[in-house]
Amino acid sequence: MKKMLIAIVMCMFLMGVVGEVIAAGTAAEAEAMVKKAISYYKANGKDKAFTEISDRKGQFVKDDLYVFVYDLNGKCVAHGFNQKMVGKDFIEVKDSDGRFYVKDRIELAKSKGKGWQDYKFTNPLTKKIENKTAYIEKADDYIFGCGAYK
Repeated sequence: MKKMLIAIVMCMFLMGVVGEVIAAGTAAEAEAMVKKAISYYKANGKDKAFTEISDRKGQFVKDDLYVFVYDLNGKCVAHGFNQKMVGKDFIEVKDSDGRFYVKDRIELAKSKGKGWQDYKFTNPLTKKIENKTAYIEKADDYIFGCGAYK
């Protein structure tokens, strides 16, 4: 009986851990994270904000949600999932469907200031290219974004 109880508790623990690992963020959570990042940026300045946003263990990364920031020329200035992207120009990069997703993001930010965009990108949890919808919002000369995988 005691062994069975221990086995049940272990299974519940493992299910909780696995559930945590494959947890997927929602579009509403992505939008809220962008707004939180912009508030942090306005309160703390770009250097501190971009460092915090690029910290994989920081407050702007949760499960498969992470904030990214681009300038209006297509250069990545902060990225919560892949710090190797920071400092690189993505203006001419296409997703797997041939969309210039950063160009589209810049156009949306310049024309409307904020909104949603769909594209394909690598999911940090599954390591597969998946459909993603990202909320982006312009603050000063930067585009803050966070996306949820569909």
